[in-house]
Amino acid sequence: MPHPSRRSSVAPFQVMSILDRVAQLRAQGRDAISLCAGEPSGGAPRQVRELATSTHAGDQALGYTSALGLWELREAIAGHYGRWYGLDVPAERVAVTTGSSGAFMLTFLAAFDPGDVVVLARPGYPAYRNILDTLGCRVVEVDCGAEVGFQPTPELLDGVLAEHGSVAGLVIASPANPTGTMIDRERMAALAAWCAEHDVRLVSDEIYHGITYPTDPAAPDARGVCAWDVPGAESAVVVSSFSKYWGMTGWRLGWALLPEDLSGAVDALAGNVALCPPAPAQYAALGAFSDATYADADARVADLARTRAVLLDDVPHLGWGPVAPADGAFYLYAGLGERLGSYASSVEWCEALLEQEGVAVVPGVDFDGARGQEYVRLSFAAGAEAVREAVRRIERFQGSVS
Repeated sequence: MPHPSRRSSVAPFQVMSILDRVAQLRAQGRDAISLCAGEPSGGAPRQVRELATSTHAGDQALGYTSALGLWELREAIAGHYGRWYGLDVPAERVAVTTGSSGAFMLTFLAAFDPGDVVVLARPGYPAYRNILDTLGCRVVEVDCGAEVGFQPTPELLDGVLAEHGSVAGLVIASPANPTGTMIDRERMAALAAWCAEHDVRLVSDEIYHGITYPTDPAAPDARGVCAWDVPGAESAVVVSSFSKYWGMTGWRLGWALLPEDLSGAVDALAGNVALCPPAPAQYAALGAFSDATYADADARVADLARTRAVLLDDVPHLGWGPVAPADGAFYLYAGLGERLGSYASSVEWCEALLEQEGVAVVPGVDFDGARGQEYVRLSFAAGAEAVREAVRRIERFQGSVS
């Protein structure tokens, strides 16, 4: 009898299941606060929405674009790298994709063969692992705890190389999901140099660039360090998105900066897999690169910084630890410690919190199969008022189970 493929047996993403339950509770009239989704509030910037309206109202055919996206949008993205990082990125090296998810799928297909060893940091975003598993790669997760800033080091990678003999790829993220931790210029350069020395493809997830909380906002690397801006990263792939800094999650538009040897392969794959990214979203996204839109997006980041400050002030009262520093993005990743109480894992703890108090946070098992049973991820993108009320309910919940 026909049956599902072995490659389809990936673990579900807990966040999506929790969002479904939040919707059910709200439909029942419950007041549920969702601190689980990586989705900034407010939606797309004004100029993006205005362009979308005029595009649909006009005579634009909205047919297929080039497989790697509108040339005007690729040029605008290249210009963005000049604006933020002082980099001269050729537009032909920019591939517009169906969200950053599309960029990862195309990159992994183009860069890795079945059986290749690809290294990920743990904790980390589960879709990396699940996509690579589906493609037949051998995923090796490296424990990156608080002692190394929740990010990989060349020393940890040396251990992987010694154990497995060869490594084809390394996927990093800065700011990272779920921890929010960042890779500074010195460590980025060290990782790029290690990859260059060992013929390893570096894939750098930079979708949260711009959502950062530096001590000095005027510092050169305040928005994050781009992998293409350090020596030794000539073969690296940089992935980014309109979803986070610009708040365009549902528009499903991202991009990849491609090294020359992968450009043709990704172009061919993109034309076969998706034909092209969504045309209406591409035309609208041209509005993302105006001075006014950057100013609007930075104002939203300032709001997130204020919410982050509220949360970090309240965390000591929750009794959680260890707590990742949340240098960027909009997450708090923390161990429950003794607050786990009688629950067997963070999955049960999160389920009980949602049912009893109407607060949705994500169990750490999504991000760390080894130690995630004791951790939770909380998104503070919902705003300060929602976070304050959620913390109040969590304190009440913990008091009832302690």
